[in-house]
Amino acid sequence: MSKIKQVLIMHTQGMSNRDIAEEAGLNKCTVNEYMRKARLDPLGIEALIGMEDPVLEGRLFAGSPAYADPRMADFLKELPYFREQLKMPHVTRTVLWEEYLAKYPDGYGKSQFFFHLKQNLVVERTPVAVLSNKYEPGKELFVDFAGDTLQYTEPSTGEAIEVQAFVATLPYTDYAFVICVESQKVEDFLHCIRMCLEYLGGVPRIVVSDNLKSAVIKPDKYEPTLNKAFEDMGNHYRFAILPARSLHPKDKALVESQVSRIYHRIYAKLRNR
Repeated sequence: MSKIKQVLIMHTQGMSNRDIAEEAGLNKCTVNEYMRKARLDPLGIEALIGMEDPVLEGRLFAGSPAYADPRMADFLKELPYFREQLKMPHVTRTVLWEEYLAKYPDGYGKSQFFFHLKQNLVVERTPVAVLSNKYEPGKELFVDFAGDTLQYTEPSTGEAIEVQAFVATLPYTDYAFVICVESQKVEDFLHCIRMCLEYLGGVPRIVVSDNLKSAVIKPDKYEPTLNKAFEDMGNHYRFAILPARSLHPKDKALVESQVSRIYHRIYAKLRNR
């Protein structure tokens, strides 16, 4: 957050300019200048606080245009790369910014990078769904396999071998577990469950699974037929099994969200390796 926005927020909280200067580590004259310009702006202080940092700074302190900044030359040089990478699955603006900052340590901060990227590419924001579910600690464990696979190269043969990514999450804390296995077969699925429980150091009361064949033989809204091996595992570890309804991804929305995060934080990072 920019110093200007910090000053404006503290002002709305009733702090004096002197106190704001002390808290923000600024000279009192600088704070006075910020507030003078903010009061003269016809939009008002609350509207200014809602602006993105680079827009706010440009409005109150119009000076050299952004395109005169030497950082802009580097940014525009990388723009074709950003445009192509954003078309690839699982690549986000955050991933691109981290790569950009590694290449240009003195480059734009995150907010300015996002601002200029949006200005140049007219990237629309994706709507975010908000869950209203209430969860209890340790009650449920949501499990699923990611739709896209990963792969590794067998060193002795050079063969590319695909693997399935198993994902689990505790919905109360959104704490996640991920492991890759050869397939979604029963033996691999049960191995994933066991490794997850060992990693978490405990057993939930309920496991909410997708309707894959390793978990559910016959989906049904009221009485699904569970895979016998999975059912036996639940009886052994003393957890109930509640398969999600078919075509109802919101029943396990949090594990779907974790899959999305894994695409961004793991798949995207490994895309060129």
